[in-house]
Amino acid sequence: MSAVTEVRRTIGDVSVARARAYGVLFLLVALVIVVLFAIPTEATAETRFGLNPSLAGRSAIRVPDLTFPTQITLYALAAITAFIGGVQLARGFPRANLMLGVVTGLFVIAFLAWAARDASLNITVLLSSTLLRATPIALAALSGVLCERSAVINIAIEGMMLTGAFNAALFGSLASNIWGWGRFASLMTGLLAAIIAGALLGLLLAVMAVSYKVDQIIAGTAINILATGLTSFLSSQVLQQISGLNNTPIFQTLPIPVLSQIPIIGPILFQQNLLVYLMFVLLAAVHIMLFYTRFGLRTRAVGEHPRAADTLGVNVFRTRYINVTLGGIVAGLAGAFLVLGSVGRFDEVMTAGRGFIGLAAMIFGNWMPFGGLGAALIFGFAESLQTRLAILSVPIPSQFLLMAPYIVTIIVLAGVVGEAVAPAADGQPYEKQ
Repeated sequence: MSAVTEVRRTIGDVSVARARAYGVLFLLVALVIVVLFAIPTEATAETRFGLNPSLAGRSAIRVPDLTFPTQITLYALAAITAFIGGVQLARGFPRANLMLGVVTGLFVIAFLAWAARDASLNITVLLSSTLLRATPIALAALSGVLCERSAVINIAIEGMMLTGAFNAALFGSLASNIWGWGRFASLMTGLLAAIIAGALLGLLLAVMAVSYKVDQIIAGTAINILATGLTSFLSSQVLQQISGLNNTPIFQTLPIPVLSQIPIIGPILFQQNLLVYLMFVLLAAVHIMLFYTRFGLRTRAVGEHPRAADTLGVNVFRTRYINVTLGGIVAGLAGAFLVLGSVGRFDEVMTAGRGFIGLAAMIFGNWMPFGGLGAALIFGFAESLQTRLAILSVPIPSQFLLMAPYIVTIIVLAGVVGEAVAPAADGQPYEKQ
C-alpha cells in the first residue's frame, strides 16, 4: 500500500505538485511567446542566424546561414510549447526536468528570433563566446564540487578567484615586462602564481573549517573579505603606481587541427585558448577521480557518512584537507582565466560574483563536474547574450540586460534547489571519537 501511495505522490521524476506547476509554467511560456514576441512582430519580418565564424583567421568549412520567417516560427514554437504543457498537465512526462530544459530552449530560440527580426545574429560567435564566459564559472563550480563532496562548504571561491587573478596579473607582468622573459614563460609564471595563491587560501580554509571547526560559512566569508580588501589595496598601491605591473600577455586562440574546421562545432569547441581546453581536461579528470578511483570513493564516503568512513580506516581530516586544497587550486585557476585568458590586466573586484554563480552552477549541476559545466553554460549564455542584445538595439533597458546573468542565477536556484540533494554531511565538522 505504501508503494502505491509513493507512486501517486510522484509523476515521473518529480512530485505531483511540481509536475503540475511545470505544466502551468509551460503554458505560461507559450502565452508569453505569443503575446510578447509573435503578435508585435510584422508578418513580413525575417530572422537570419549566422552559422559561420566572423573572426579573422578562423578557417572552418562555411555553411549557408539560416533564414526563416519570424512570426510563423514564433507561433510554431508557441504551439509546441503549449502542447508540451498540455501533456504535462494531463499525464506528465517521465522526465519532467528534461522537458523543462526543452521548454527553456524553445523560449530562448523564440527570444533570439524576435530579437534578431529583420536583422542577423551570429549563433556560432554567440555560442563560442558563451563557452569562453562559462569557463571561469565552470571552474568555480568544479572547485565547489571538490570541496563539498568531502563535506566542506566553500563560500570562499570568490576570494580565491580574486586572489588568483591578482597574482596572475602581477607575476605575469613581472615576468614579461620587468624580468624580460618570453611570452610562454610569462604566462606559465602568472598561471603558477595564481594556482599557488588558490592553494594557500584553500589550505587556510581547511585549517579553519577542518582542524579548528570554525563555521564554514563564516570562514569562507572571512576569506572573501580578506581577499577583496587585500587585492584592492595592493592594486591601488602597486599595480596602478608602477608601470608595467598590470599588463600581462594572454593566451591566444589555439585551433586544434582538423577538428577546428568542422562547421559550426569546430569554431565553438576547437578554436579556443589553452585554458578552455584545460578546463575540459580537469572536468574529465575530477569525474574519473570521484567515481572510478579509490580516493574518489573515500571522498564521497567522507561527504556522506564520515564516521562510517573513519571506522573503515579512512582518514577523514586528511581527505578533507586534500580536497579543499585542490578546490583552492581550481579556484585560483578560474581567477587566472579572467586575466590570462581574457583581458590581460587586473581590475578591482573583477570576479563580479562569478564565484557565487559557480556555487549556484554546482547546485544546479547536482554536485557533478559535468553537471556544473552544463549549468555554467546557461550563465555564460546569459552573460554573452546581454552583450549581443545591446548590439542589436533590442528595446530592453540596458540595466535589465546587465542583470541577466544574476536573474538567471535566482531563477535556476528557485527552480531546482528543492530537487537537488547535497552530500549528507555537507557543512558539518567532524569530531573524531
